Amino acid sequence: MARRVAVVFGGTGFIGRHVVQRLAQRDYVVRVVTRAPEAARPLMTQGLVGQIVPLAAGPLDDGHVARAVAGANVAVNLVGILAEKREGDFARIHGALPGRVARHATAAGVGHLVHLSAIGADSAAESLYARSKAQGEAEVLAAFPTATILRPSIVFGPGDSFFNRFAGMARFLPVLPVVGGETRFQPVYVGDVADAIMAALERPDAAARVYELGGPRAASFRALMEYMLGVIRRRRRVVELPEGLARFQAGLTGWMPNPPLTRDQLLLLKKDNVVAADRPGLRDLGIEPKAMETILPGYLARFRRGGGQ
Repeated sequence: MARRVAVVFGGTGFIGRHVVQRLAQRDYVVRVVTRAPEAARPLMTQGLVGQIVPLAAGPLDDGHVARAVAGANVAVNLVGILAEKREGDFARIHGALPGRVARHATAAGVGHLVHLSAIGADSAAESLYARSKAQGEAEVLAAFPTATILRPSIVFGPGDSFFNRFAGMARFLPVLPVVGGETRFQPVYVGDVADAIMAALERPDAAARVYELGGPRAASFRALMEYMLGVIRRRRRVVELPEGLARFQAGLTGWMPNPPLTRDQLLLLKKDNVVAADRPGLRDLGIEPKAMETILPGYLARFRRGGGQ
C-alpha cells in the first residue's frame, strides 16, 4: 500500500517543525515546501530515510504550488509574517497565497486542507494584518469549502518570538516597555497548536469549521510580562509607553527588516486577542490546553542570572 503524503507550506517555521514531526510519527511522507531547502535539513532526522522531503519551491508561484500538492493526501498552510518587508506583503502572503494553495489542492484531489489564520482576522479591521488574514480565510473556503481554519492567539513554546524576545530585553533594560498593557491575550502552547492541526486533518467533523485556539486562561499584556519577569527572577518595572511615543517610534523603525513594533501592530494591540465565546476551540478537537505555568519555566530559565541556576 502506498504511504500517505502530506505537504506542509511553512514547515520550517516555529509551528511547522512540530507539525512535520507529528506527521512523520503518523507515517506520512512529508513534503516541506520552502524557498531554502537547507532550512529543512534538520527536520529530516524526525523521520525515516526519505520520509521528510524538502521541496524547493516558491509558494507565490502557481507552478511550484501545483507540483508541491500533486498526489498529496493532505495539505497544511502555515505561512505567515508579522510585518511587511515590502508594501503588499500581507496581501500576497496572507491573502493570495492561501487561495493559491487551496485552488491547487482542490485541482489535485487533496483530501483535506488545514489553514492557519489568527484570532482577530476581520475584513473590516483597521489593521492590514487582520484584514489580510480574513482575505486568506475567504479565499481558502471559496476554493476548498471543506477546509479547516485554525485561529490561534499568541503561540508560546521553546523558540517563540514573544516571551523569548521580552525575556531577552529584560536582561539588559532597567525597565520593560510595553504598548497596550491592558490588551488581553490567551497564549496557547505550540504543541497544542500542532496537535490541533493533526486533529483537524484526521477528524471528519472538523471539515468546514473555524476553531479559535487559546490556552486555559487569558491575561493582560502587562500581567504576562510580570509573570515572565517572575519566571526569570528579574526585578523590572513594566512601563506603558504613551500612544503618541509608540506611534513615533513605530514610524522610525518601519524601515527595519525586523522592527520591534510597527504601526500596524499598534492597531492590533487596541483589541483583545482571546478566543470568542461562540467559537469551538481546543477541547472541541479533543485537546486539553496546557498552562503557561507548566511550560515557560523550562525554556525561560536560561534568562535567569547564572543561566538558570
